[in-house]
Amino acid sequence: MEFLWFWLVSVMFAIYIVLDGFDFGAGILHLLVAKTNAERREVLGAIGPFWDGNEVWLLAGGGSLFLAFPKVLASGFSGFYLAMWLVVWCLMLRGISIEFRSHLQDGLWRHFWDGTFAVASVLLPVLLGAALGNVLRGVPVDGSGYFNMPLWTDFRLGPQPGILDWYTVLIGVFALVTMAAHGSVFLAWKTQGPVHDRAKALAPRLWLLVLVLWVLATATTSLVNPGILTNFPRAPLAWLASLLFLGGLGLVFASLRREQHLLAFLGSGAFILGLLAATAACVYPVMLKSTLSPAFDLTALNASVGGHSLRTGLVWWLIGFPIAIGYGAFLFRFHRGKVVAAEEGEGY
Repeated sequence: MEFLWFWLVSVMFAIYIVLDGFDFGAGILHLLVAKTNAERREVLGAIGPFWDGNEVWLLAGGGSLFLAFPKVLASGFSGFYLAMWLVVWCLMLRGISIEFRSHLQDGLWRHFWDGTFAVASVLLPVLLGAALGNVLRGVPVDGSGYFNMPLWTDFRLGPQPGILDWYTVLIGVFALVTMAAHGSVFLAWKTQGPVHDRAKALAPRLWLLVLVLWVLATATTSLVNPGILTNFPRAPLAWLASLLFLGGLGLVFASLRREQHLLAFLGSGAFILGLLAATAACVYPVMLKSTLSPAFDLTALNASVGGHSLRTGLVWWLIGFPIAIGYGAFLFRFHRGKVVAAEEGEGY
């Protein structure tokens, strides 16, 4: 059951990154691809039906982590307390910016909220990428199962690192560029006119940068945590996930050449999902790696609740997960086609 719940939690967080990732990407790029108020309303209209529903997956993943591995959740929240609050503030500011920008038909008011939306959208993937970097690099978990970290120290690796060092910043930048590239193909698919043209022009360049950063991130991860490469040959799921993200990457470039932006968007999602799945397969069963001693690692085996709780939770998960997937599929089906910017006073 511990193995199953490790994957259920991992999949829910991965779905969150894929779905909310195109929202982040649209926010990162919207000042570049949309120059007028009408064009920015078009960008917001493209993500409008999805962004708040996508964030539910973050809550669902956190709830599943609390149900199955409360020790990991407690340790992570206490150790990353400042970083968690930064994530919460950025999530709030994104939502506030989307909702507030059209309350007043004033240029200064709208420019302020557009800028806030862009800054929050840039910071979120950097913070979430840095969080992944900390999980891969390790954190100073002690014998009590807890740790405490400053936001940064000297940006070097060691037994007592900061949340931000050269490695976690690199993973954060990789996440930022990947989300921007993910958003570019989504906007190319969902928009038309000048916004579509600018997003289409940015997409190939962003994906080339993703490819370069992926190679660099993979190489540095193998140096920071050699156990990942050691585990890879013995993890069949990692091989399958690698085929998924490599196939997705190939589909992105092939579809961009043919200007089939829906396929490019699906390939982008497959790349992100496969990359996260391969990473999870290589680190299993470790969930929080200790930089002090391997004996202090928090794993799916020593940090889970009892079998009865896991079995009971699985029953409810099997009820709730298909409903959430069905609702998401309905939204994409209902809002299919190109978006048209709403008139003033009509939502976004």
